[in-house]
Order: sequence, then structure tokens, then C-alpha cells
Amino acid sequence: MNTGQQPAFGLSFDPRALTDLLQAPGDIRDLALAQLQDVVNAELFGTKLTGDLSGYRKLVVDSRKEWRVVYALRPAPPTSAHGNEIHVVAVRPRARNDVYDTVGQRLGMTRRPLSARTHAARSRSPQLTTRQPAPKPGPLPSAMPGLPRPALGAAHHHVR
Repeated sequence: MNTGQQPAFGLSFDPRALTDLLQAPGDIRDLALAQLQDVVNAELFGTKLTGDLSGYRKLVVDSRKEWRVVYALRPAPPTSAHGNEIHVVAVRPRARNDVYDTVGQRLGMTRRPLSARTHAARSRSPQLTTRQPAPKPGPLPSAMPGLPRPALGAAHHHVR
């Protein structure tokens, strides 16, 4: 609740995120803007993202958990009244990782961004791997021609 004090952070949008917001359903747009106001006033902090999107945060916009706002806290331009700003990168549905793929594209990533959870989910479980027979050991060095053989009992002789 802002009691008339200056917001803690400035607010900026990737131009494509502004388009996302304008194209979102009206209720989603209203909820997203209300949450962003709370973030700018330092009353709400989104969940930290991990993996390739480390440094960014997400807001879950709606009660059905279908929409996300992804943003970063970054230094504000020198002309700003604020030291830092909330920079919104995307306002999109979560379905099929659309929002995270879009963020990756907007950040110039050449592949889909992986979060730690996504990476873990996509990698094979060690319990599912088929057991390979253990490799057969090679010949003992003593059986290989050309190698010197240790003298029998050499380790047990002590020099006095």
C-alpha cells in the first residue's frame, strides 16, 4: 500500500512486453499492472528464476496460475529519479513454457532457456538407464611381453 511516498523503483518495459500486456485479456492486464505497482513500491518480490534465466524474477498473475510476468531489477538510466528499475521482459501465458521461451528469445539466447527444474525434468533418471555389463579387465601387466616383471619378494628385503 503506497501512502504517497516515492516508489522504490522505476519501471520500464521491453517494447514487446508492452505489446504482450496490451494484448492480454483485460482481467490479466489489470492483475499484472496491480502486481507491478506492488513490485515498484517494494511490497512484492517475484520468485527468482534459475538456470539460464538466473537474475530474473517471475510473478504469477492469476489464481489459475496461467499467466506470468518476467522481469529483472536493473540499474535505472542516469536520467531516472531512481537508482534501479523493474524492467519487464514478458507478460505471457505459462503454457508449454511460452513465457520462458519468449524471454529467452528476447534476451538473444540461441536455445531454449533451461531452469534447474526443467533441466532436471528433461535429463534421464539414473534409475532408468539400462545396466551395461562391467567391462572385462585387460591382461595383467605381468602377462604383457616387454614389460619388466617385479622380482619376487623384492618388497620384503630390508637393507641394513
